[in-house]
Amino acid sequence: MQTLYDLIIIGGGPGGIGAAVEAKVLGLDKVLMIEKTDNHSHTIRKFYKDNKRVDKDWQGQAVELEGNVDFFDGTKESTLDYFDALLDDERIDTQFNCAVEKVEKKDGVFHVQSSCGTYNAKYVIVSIGRMGKPNKPSYKIPPSVRSQVNFNLDKCGSGEKILVVGGGDSAVEYACDLAENNEVTLNYRRESLTRPNPTNQKMIADYCAKDAVRTKLGVDIESLENEHGKVKVNFTDGPELFDRVIYAIGGTTPKDFLKSCGITLDENGEPIFDENYETEVPGMYIAGDIAFKSGGSIAIALNHGYRIVNHILERSK
Repeated sequence: MQTLYDLIIIGGGPGGIGAAVEAKVLGLDKVLMIEKTDNHSHTIRKFYKDNKRVDKDWQGQAVELEGNVDFFDGTKESTLDYFDALLDDERIDTQFNCAVEKVEKKDGVFHVQSSCGTYNAKYVIVSIGRMGKPNKPSYKIPPSVRSQVNFNLDKCGSGEKILVVGGGDSAVEYACDLAENNEVTLNYRRESLTRPNPTNQKMIADYCAKDAVRTKLGVDIESLENEHGKVKVNFTDGPELFDRVIYAIGGTTPKDFLKSCGITLDENGEPIFDENYETEVPGMYIAGDIAFKSGGSIAIALNHGYRIVNHILERSK
């Protein structure tokens, strides 16, 4: 007979890992974590530059950890090592390189259809990220400059003239990180940076005050071109040349996938869930990035897992 899991977790980021660890520690017997890439924490691996600081109290948000995962300040590398150890020590059943295609609930059992086959479970947690599909500009990116256009910090070197496009926390963090070894301009279409949290507001102000980052606010980009191997950025107030352009304009909620799981979305395309992170499908929960409308921390994602598992155990009594 096919295994009936107590819990299947879709997504191997911090929220998914936290839920898997809590499920094992708190007494759920059969737990499976499914991740579509070849390893856990894909967003951290892809979107964090090497040696980037990873703080428990992300951007000044003091978070008290509620569960059994003792997360601490560190770097990209130490964080990944810690999550490796959690998955190894807790003997979590994991399935990597496995893309979930659809989730159906029939006769009280969830059928999780994936590229690796169908798995059955009593409960499901969807803990997927937003940044897997970063937002892209409305104008065309010419093929000849695509290698010089990024949506993360991959391939960024030293001594480059870089344009960072965006007005949120990621854009500010990218600009300040890159400013250590590059000439950086931060462009945002509005005339002021109101979206970043207070810590990042202060950081960008400090960098601008010492001329480490130049801001170009209240100016739109109309198009990109290739000019002698450089990226020619046609702003509404005239063109400028850059070695590299990095877009940090957010990520989109994977609406189609959520719908394929039967999750109801609101008018903004965001998943509907209650105070226990349970969706309108009884027994299906969401955790991690997908539960944040405007950014959140690893520590908060870990707390999601703890709260959800406790709710599952309570209703299972």
